[in-house]
Amino acid sequence: MRPLVFVLLALACTPRTAAPTRPAPTTADACASSPAPTCAMPPPNAPDDRGDRNVLGAALVPCGTSPRTGWRRTGRCDTGPDDTGVHVVCAALTDDFLRFTVAQGNDLVTPHPEVGFPGLRAGDRWCLCASRWVEAERAGVAPPVVLDATHEAALRFTSLDRLRASAAGAASAPDARRAP
Repeated sequence: MRPLVFVLLALACTPRTAAPTRPAPTTADACASSPAPTCAMPPPNAPDDRGDRNVLGAALVPCGTSPRTGWRRTGRCDTGPDDTGVHVVCAALTDDFLRFTVAQGNDLVTPHPEVGFPGLRAGDRWCLCASRWVEAERAGVAPPVVLDATHEAALRFTSLDRLRASAAGAASAPDARRAP
């Protein structure tokens, strides 16, 4: 059932004429379903070993691990040809942005436990569709961006100056989620 979360989240960013695609299973998927403590996930602050770069030209660092974000749920805002929504902007979510995106038809707040999606809340760090972040910026509700965790592909949608103007003041370490 886990792949369904990819489809649900992709629908809000996928052009209506394109059929959503499902990403290939990743190490993160295997780890999420494995009780073994030896599951090989990269350390939370490790740079991306695949060569992905952030908007500053350095190695891409993780965005969020609790909940685990990214198109492939690796914790990073990496992308590929199957990511039609281009989930590359790492943002520290705000209540204003969450209300905005729900109003746009992308409900990131409501939990969907049947697919392992806990629902998001202000303070969570999440890889947003670049086009949604630009829409939110134009509406005056863009959440702060974490530059070192935002993939360089975001620069196809907006300028580095605009991203810097919205940069989060928080450290680059992924979020430590929530006490119940």
